[in-house]
Amino acid sequence: MLGGLFGNAGGGRHRAPMRGEDLAGSVTVGLASTMQEQEINVRLPGGSPCDVCHGSGAAPGTAPRTCSTCGGTGMTQTNQGGFAFTSPCATCRGEGRVIDVPCATCGGTGARERVQKIRVPAGVRDGQRLRVRGRGTPGTRGGPAGHLEVTVHVVNGTAFGRAGDALTLTVPVTFPEAALGTTITVPTLDGQVTLKVPAGTTSGRRLRVRDRGFPGKGGVRGPLLVTVEVAVPQKLSAKAREALEAFAAESTDDPRQHLTTLLAGDGS
Repeated sequence: MLGGLFGNAGGGRHRAPMRGEDLAGSVTVGLASTMQEQEINVRLPGGSPCDVCHGSGAAPGTAPRTCSTCGGTGMTQTNQGGFAFTSPCATCRGEGRVIDVPCATCGGTGARERVQKIRVPAGVRDGQRLRVRGRGTPGTRGGPAGHLEVTVHVVNGTAFGRAGDALTLTVPVTFPEAALGTTITVPTLDGQVTLKVPAGTTSGRRLRVRDRGFPGKGGVRGPLLVTVEVAVPQKLSAKAREALEAFAAESTDDPRQHLTTLLAGDGS
C-alpha cells in the first residue's frame, strides 16, 4: 500500500504543470543610441519548430522511439526495503522518448532560433541586465513561461565618456583663450551647446552644463561635464615667439611661489 502511495505521488509530480526555462541573451548598442529609448531584436534559441525536423528533434528520415526503459512514461520505479520510489527516467531524462540521431540543425531540441523584440530604456549602461518576464521558454502542460534576461553591451567609438548619468568630454583651448576667457561651441550626443570659458581658466578645470547628459531616474537628465585642456603649441612662428617672450618679460606671476618654503627646507 505504501509503495503504491509513493509511486502515485511521483507520477503526480511528473504530470504537474512545469514552468519554462529562463533564457539569457545579449545585445550591443552604441553610446549615442542610449540617449533615447529603443526597441532591439534579440536572437534566442527555442520557441519556433525547427524547419528541418518539424519539431521532432530527430534527423530527417528518422523518428524518435519510445524509451524502452520507462515504456514512454518518463518515470522509473525503484523498490527499496519494501518501499517504491519514483524518479525521472535516466535513459530519456523524463521525456519518455529517445532520439537516436538528433537533427543537426536544432541539435535535437526540435526548435530553431527565434527573434525577440525587447525595449531598451534610455540611459541604459554598459553591462546592465534587463529582465523581461514571461519571454523565456514556454512552459509545459500549461505551466507559465520562463523569463528572459538580456545583458546590454554599450560600445563607444567617440571622444565622449560617461560618469554616472553625466556625459563627459575633454575640450582643448589655446593659452590666450584660457588666459583672456572666451566662448566656445562644443558638441553633445544630441546637438551642440555654447560654453563660456572664464578668464584665467587652468588646464584640467571642469565646466558643467545642466541637462545635457544621459537620462536618469524619472527622465531627469544628467549634466555635460567639459574638462578644459590648455593646448601648448609645438611650433611657433618668429612673431609668436617674440610675443611670448615679451609676455614672459612683463609677467610678474610666479606659479611656483608656494614651493619656496619646500625649496628652503622648511616642511611646515
